[in-house]
Amino acid sequence: MTQIVLTDTGLNVPLCAGTTYFNYCWLRDACVSCIDSQTRERIFDVASLPDLPRAKAARIEGADLVIEWQAETQISHIPLALLESFAANGRADDPADLPRNLWYADHGLRFTRVPQQAVLDDPESRAQLTRALIEDGIAIVTGMATDPDSLPRLVNAIGPITPSAEGLFFDVRVEIAPTNLAFTAGPLEMHTDLPGEEAAPGVQFLHCMENTVEGGLSLFLDGASVAETLREEDPEAFRLLADNKIPFFYRHDNWDYRAHQRVIETDPEGRVTGVTISQHLQDTMDLPQDLLDSYYPAFIKFLKMMQEDRFVVRFRSEAGNCIIFDNHRIVHGREGYVADSGKRHLRGCYSDRGALRSTYRVLAKQGHTGLTSDASMLQTA
Repeated sequence: MTQIVLTDTGLNVPLCAGTTYFNYCWLRDACVSCIDSQTRERIFDVASLPDLPRAKAARIEGADLVIEWQAETQISHIPLALLESFAANGRADDPADLPRNLWYADHGLRFTRVPQQAVLDDPESRAQLTRALIEDGIAIVTGMATDPDSLPRLVNAIGPITPSAEGLFFDVRVEIAPTNLAFTAGPLEMHTDLPGEEAAPGVQFLHCMENTVEGGLSLFLDGASVAETLREEDPEAFRLLADNKIPFFYRHDNWDYRAHQRVIETDPEGRVTGVTISQHLQDTMDLPQDLLDSYYPAFIKFLKMMQEDRFVVRFRSEAGNCIIFDNHRIVHGREGYVADSGKRHLRGCYSDRGALRSTYRVLAKQGHTGLTSDASMLQTA
């Protein structure tokens, strides 16, 4: 095996992925002794050293890289698995870093469905649900209990409830003095919720309490799929929507939220992580007027794509089901309905994408991957 090579600033370590360089400060920080075993928090401050760390000797012992330091009695142990992960991926292994499954209108029949009691009682079912929410961005919980605590019990199995201007919960039904177009019987254009908040809620829950009205089909699409299609068909339009922020609001008598968001969200690698869109909560554009000459056509093209049948899943929300979706990726809407033809009541709330991934990581470390092959299928109506 190739030997470890010491340099002035770091080590060259032979690994499965090939000989890889690691900086001394990074290695000193990565020592297992730097993390408290009880709190799991860092208890070492690299800035406390009088000088930058430098190795005196280094060797591989079992599953660890062992380093002796020139100016410290501390002997550091760094797991080779951590080094291999950084050598291969540039970051530590993350069970929740799952590739997104881009989907289109024909995917409605394959939405993951998990009974509420299974989510609450069975870790593997909970892993199946959280994995689907990471990969597909959407899933349905069936057999919801009808008591007032049914929804919070479900949400708390995934993460804490995130409050909004409406409070911890909101009720989607016709109101005499609505604060939101959702609280009317009219149609709702395709949108994501609360873009006027600086950090819009990440995961939305909609528990259908009853639905006997004429019309009112629920509409969903994968915003990441539409964005990737736009990138293929019109790269410049994609760039304009991904590079520039536009203003959104949410205001009524007692609140006035304002924020600027990118319509297409991307990560540092350029991968689409989601979208932010809402015409009814879009504020007056404040991009430079000459930039709007090219931005508006790109923006309108994207909006029109979200109305195309190739992307939109349509189905009737059924009482006893709770649809859960990534509010930064899944775009939703509703067809209008006849208000006096029956009753339509959905109870909703939000949680956080970070909490969702945290729950999946904990389950994955326990051996629950959520890779269930016999998931039930959504029946459209």
